[in-house]
Amino acid sequence: MDVLAATFDERVDSFFAPVSEVITAIVFFAVPLDFIDEGVELPLIVVWLVVAGVFFTVYLRGFQFRAFKHAIQLTRGDYNNPADAGEVTHFQALATAVSGTVGLGNIAGVAVAISLGGPGATFWMIIAGLVGMCTKGVECTLGVKYRNVYADGRVSGGPMYYLTKGLKEKSPRLGTLGKVLAVLFCIFTLGGAVGGGNMFQANQAFSQAQSVTGGEDGPLGGGAAGAIFGLVLALLVGAVIIGGIRSIARVTDKLVPFMAVFYVIACLTVLLANASAIPSALWDILSQAFTPEAGYGGIVGVLIQGFRRAAFSNEAGLGSAAIAHSAVKTQEPATEGTSPSSSPSSTPSSSAP
Repeated sequence: MDVLAATFDERVDSFFAPVSEVITAIVFFAVPLDFIDEGVELPLIVVWLVVAGVFFTVYLRGFQFRAFKHAIQLTRGDYNNPADAGEVTHFQALATAVSGTVGLGNIAGVAVAISLGGPGATFWMIIAGLVGMCTKGVECTLGVKYRNVYADGRVSGGPMYYLTKGLKEKSPRLGTLGKVLAVLFCIFTLGGAVGGGNMFQANQAFSQAQSVTGGEDGPLGGGAAGAIFGLVLALLVGAVIIGGIRSIARVTDKLVPFMAVFYVIACLTVLLANASAIPSALWDILSQAFTPEAGYGGIVGVLIQGFRRAAFSNEAGLGSAAIAHSAVKTQEPATEGTSPSSSPSSTPSSSAP
């Protein structure tokens, strides 16, 4: 059984590896910065995310900070209207989006950023989270504005809709471009959901379960254990998502609060257990953010790692969160831009220390 499982894993890897390499080379095209340090590269997609976040923050005069209190009011349901078009409440939409980021990027993402960019990368993850609040607000506002509301009450929205409708609204000539971009977004989002959204989480869950049950010598040490573990996860997830956004929201609005409380308690436990190291850790984060130790291109490399891992952590700029938020019950698109804008502030920054 172990041999068969290993062979199956190898076949899957060999099948997807060439495709993954081609897509990675295109999407994550990087400009070499050898004049800073050998091996340092600047992915253009990171530049795009940073520039977009800063632009929206300046253009909208930092609305993510000015409207933070209102975002909390919306999320807790102060302005809910059951008669509005949509399928889920503001809180349920936020819980659905956050359920896929807390843990996925906060734990693994921060660890990777620090291992590659040093403690200083944490500072830039926090900065990315703050400007990402505005980017996410813009995404979700557009998602609601250009969504489709059907006669049976169902709602569908996201970048594929506002790329098509929004660009056509600006100019009929841009309509075709919008359709092409919408199709590309769907393809890339599907790939991201399978890879980063499913494979990565399943892999990390199995690795942790295997580790706490005795490692390779434990009950989950066999080659077939991974396949069985993945199958169980697939059945559990399928039971939730087959019912659509309403089914997902009913689960996440109960699971996410518990998950958040457990996460905060776990973080506080780790911090208290290492309280004596907190001052020096904070000093390392601040000092190495601007004057980092040699390695990976100095400050530029630290900044790159911080921002690229932040995107993995909070989804700001990726467009995937707008799909979930488009289903919210509201008549005012800006309300759903205000509510989710608070989520990036709680993802990279909550795990930074």
